Amino acid sequence: MDILIGLLFVGMGGFIIKNAEQRQRIALLASHLQKFQLEKHMEYLTEGYLRALGESEAERRDQVWQLMEATEKTVAQQLEQLALEVARLDEASTRVSRWPVAVPLASRLLPGTTFDLREALAVHARGVSSVVKNTRGLSRRDKAFMLSAELFLFQHTCHWYCRSRSVASARLAVRHRTRYEQVLAAVSPTTRRGWEALLAS
Repeated sequence: MDILIGLLFVGMGGFIIKNAEQRQRIALLASHLQKFQLEKHMEYLTEGYLRALGESEAERRDQVWQLMEATEKTVAQQLEQLALEVARLDEASTRVSRWPVAVPLASRLLPGTTFDLREALAVHARGVSSVVKNTRGLSRRDKAFMLSAELFLFQHTCHWYCRSRSVASARLAVRHRTRYEQVLAAVSPTTRRGWEALLAS
């Protein structure tokens, strides 16, 4: 009986610590994200891309694509600024556990099982900027597809930092009807190499 009571208290303590950590992380990231409109721009691009792909008239389709270009550049600029701001934070507050579920104090007690959000955002910023500039010479459709994947991966990283990898993947599946592995396969090769190197470090 004493063992069960002890385990109960340990479990409750872990739950409280985990929730406190997650609240701190959410507040920290939100304090930086609120300066930008990345979420709003991402929704605008997603809807715009679908509208362009659904247009049967080439002239009207080109007009929609052109409307998207300004927002694409804004997203790239804001993500670069976000990465620069987060880069100024201390390492203790930016470690992200690679474990699929949130484990209390894991990022502090087991730093070898983590990656750095600052480096992750730098990878995302470079990837989005490269796709927006279209350095690979993609068609508008392929560029839109790749940029969407880049932004979905960025969003996944934010949720991973705030909650856990499993929660981030679940939200990705519900919100965008796609899996983490599919998104990773659809980003630019540069982003994918940078991301995989980060997780392997």
